Amino acid sequence: MTETPKNIAETIIDELRRVGSYEIVSHATSEQPLAPYIVSAPQDMQLHDLTDKVLAAAQSLKPIQRTGKAHLADLDSLIEWTNRFKGADTVIFGQIHPAPRLTTVIDYHGQGAPINSPTDADPLANYGRHRAVYDFPVSEEWKRWTAIDGKALDKDVFGEFIEAQAGDFLDPTPALIGSTVKDDDIEAWERRMIEVAAKIQGRFGQYSAINLLSRELKIHEVGHIEVKTNRDTGEAQVQFLTEHRSPDGTPLTLPNLFMIAIPVFEEGALYRLAVRFRYRKAGSDVKFIVSIYNPDAALRDAAREAMATAKEATNVPLMMGIPEIGAA
Repeated sequence: MTETPKNIAETIIDELRRVGSYEIVSHATSEQPLAPYIVSAPQDMQLHDLTDKVLAAAQSLKPIQRTGKAHLADLDSLIEWTNRFKGADTVIFGQIHPAPRLTTVIDYHGQGAPINSPTDADPLANYGRHRAVYDFPVSEEWKRWTAIDGKALDKDVFGEFIEAQAGDFLDPTPALIGSTVKDDDIEAWERRMIEVAAKIQGRFGQYSAINLLSRELKIHEVGHIEVKTNRDTGEAQVQFLTEHRSPDGTPLTLPNLFMIAIPVFEEGALYRLAVRFRYRKAGSDVKFIVSIYNPDAALRDAAREAMATAKEATNVPLMMGIPEIGAA
């Protein structure tokens, strides 16, 4: 019995079936989510890895995983963002140096010991690809005061500066100028300022006094020689002393501290800061030098306070440092 010859259409259909046939060799499953998508094509006896094409096609319709890094402009936004996406494994990382920063990692590694197996994936491992960063912006007031910190300024330049920043000044309270005040009435911040003054043998001055000095201070130098003799040995020590006196000849007694209250970060709380005040005779002129006392401590305290606020508002663990996974 002979077969009936196939017409051209039937031959084409059979050939397409043969050429187009394939067999799925491997694909991702819930047990093996990272398995490649591989098919076998009998017509050329080869295996074809279609993993990238399958993932690209799937993600063109809907992202497979939440990824990306948000840069947020204020602390409240970081808190809102964290609360919007947080899960059981979300962690906030904080750093103070070289610059204060908060980083929320939504998909951080799960808590627990790692599982190292040649065949099974670690169920606690995660990518750390969904995160947000908040870089603390220092306030304009902080920038202005740190810009002149430690610099010798002419009287006119210094005078114009303190007049422009008059709103930053705080006059010393009775406790700070040595008036009789009951110990129970002295506040914690006043005690800190009293301790600062004691450490550097300082005396707080009022804004009006500092402003007046920048306008009218004139200094005369008076030099004299002081000789001290050791009666036991007969040796003499000669020392040249220079004193600064006011034009009427009286010794100068100037305040060497004043207080300012400025925010460390934008829209942050005001911090009371002690500022050291010095002068230098430069020929016939006078140079003024101001230095914020221990500014690093104020910046660190302000950053720590903001980080504690974020931790409390999100109920997410806070770790000091830099996360080891995810996009930089």
